[in-house]
Amino acid sequence: MRLLLVIALAALAGCKSSKPVDEPLPKQPEAPTKQDNVTTLGKDLDKTDNRVASALVAIERNADKPKVVVAESRLAQSYLPQPPEADVAFAVARAAKSDPIDYAKQMEFGRKLATAVNRAWEKLEADQAEAKRVSDLKDTRIKELQAEIERIKKDAMSQTWTLVGAGLAAIGALTTAFLGPRIGLPLLLCGAFCGSVPFIIDSPYFAYIAGGTLLIAAGLGLWWLWDKVRDAVNSNDNDQTSPKE
Repeated sequence: MRLLLVIALAALAGCKSSKPVDEPLPKQPEAPTKQDNVTTLGKDLDKTDNRVASALVAIERNADKPKVVVAESRLAQSYLPQPPEADVAFAVARAAKSDPIDYAKQMEFGRKLATAVNRAWEKLEADQAEAKRVSDLKDTRIKELQAEIERIKKDAMSQTWTLVGAGLAAIGALTTAFLGPRIGLPLLLCGAFCGSVPFIIDSPYFAYIAGGTLLIAAGLGLWWLWDKVRDAVNSNDNDQTSPKE
């Protein structure tokens, strides 16, 4: 899922940015990205192996005590899954035959199998570490692409304000030349304001500028309202004091 997001974001960023594309990400192994998953499972398996191996050692050292042998055997079996009937029959037949050559072959097979399992486990741990590394690279790439998209959006907004400001300035200049400054100057001022909007927004003092502008606008609004009320009161007073014909 995250790989699809990386590809989508890369496509969007590549359409609008000339920034060179980074090297492709390495393939993520089919393994958990959290070390805790592998570590916890490894500890549980190690505990199981150690308990079974310890029970077998106890059996070997107490071979002359049938009750201990049976108890330790059942204890070892409790840590293991139920074996298939075919394997049970094979072990029973081997015990009945009691051939040292068969035992030597099975012991060699067991050692090779244990070595293969240990190597597979080491590979799993290595794959987990690589999966975590690649996963972190994907997360970093996604953040970089998202930041690049935000930069492109900001640049596009800045260019829009600049074009609007330039257009208003040009119209204001023409209007000033042909219709007079009364109409042209406000357009010129609007054009200058539009051109400065990106710098105002990016300024660390934007909050103070916006707050000051709102306070000034509110003050002008209150002054205009007070002036209108005062004019209305003066007009009523003049009407009342003027002599009637």
